[in-house]
Amino acid sequence: MSNQIDPTVDPYGYIGIARNVDGSITRIFDFFAKTPACSNNDSIPVLTKDIPVNESGSIWIRVFVPRKVLDSPTKAKLPLIVYYHGGGFVLGSAAGSICYEFCTNVAVEIPAVIVSPEYRLAPEHRLPAAYDDSMEALEWIKNTSDEWLTNYADFSKCYLMGSSAGGNIAYHIGLRSVTCVDHLSPLKIQGLILHQPFFGGTQRTQSELRLANDKIFPPCVADVMWELALPMEFDRDHEYCNPTFGIKSEMLAKIKGQGWKILVTGCEGDPLIDRQIQLVKVLKEKGLRVAGEFSDGGCHGFEFHDASKAKILFGVLKNFLTIS
Repeated sequence: MSNQIDPTVDPYGYIGIARNVDGSITRIFDFFAKTPACSNNDSIPVLTKDIPVNESGSIWIRVFVPRKVLDSPTKAKLPLIVYYHGGGFVLGSAAGSICYEFCTNVAVEIPAVIVSPEYRLAPEHRLPAAYDDSMEALEWIKNTSDEWLTNYADFSKCYLMGSSAGGNIAYHIGLRSVTCVDHLSPLKIQGLILHQPFFGGTQRTQSELRLANDKIFPPCVADVMWELALPMEFDRDHEYCNPTFGIKSEMLAKIKGQGWKILVTGCEGDPLIDRQIQLVKVLKEKGLRVAGEFSDGGCHGFEFHDASKAKILFGVLKNFLTIS
């Protein structure tokens, strides 16, 4: 990750991208480091492996299984969390080191089996490519014969979770999935976990104005990512970006009917917080089971870098999963 470039001065350079005259981009450097999967190390608490989802290899998943469940004589199955990585739809990978550490810790702390899908990035593959790939991965999971998943994951306790852009994906995959609940069997989705979800809009919110010069994720960087990710010729009030602008009442009614619960987390130091709070408000008005957990201070993605804050988040997640 580059910390030498001021994002408010050069938002493209900050995320490792150069914009070419013809409108294309050149990726200058990898914004996030990567960590390989490891399934044969006796000293680590979580084993991981990568599995291709399609023949082209454009979509694959990384599976995280706590060692203690592999070694347990009871063979008790754990909740299944499908986790979508962040990166503004433009950056990141299921192989990213931040994703690896976060999913490893979630797998241990909850505990749970984690499946993190790789999806195609924008602008080479604009939305809805990430949603399509994530849905294809969900289809693969429900049909899989992989022993790590069939032996140790409880498909009847499935949660869709994501951070930042991954939280956006979890929300939209939830909207798609609720229209084909029977088709996804034996997967039974119980809820959505939107961790600092990435949403936007054409009109600035108060938090975006207040944090216009934020050095982690200022609105100008978010604008660039939406410019690169949204379908051509659409602005930030598109449904992919602004869920409260074109609310999907019919799908939300189906989520209510299924009894899914929804958790939205955020923090005061994130320019996105007002949009997250507004989403919680709208979902509550629609009668959904939704909880908002918003903390003081912090910044976008702060729980990836602050172990004490991450511990608090894991406690919130654990409580959320145990609520009936």
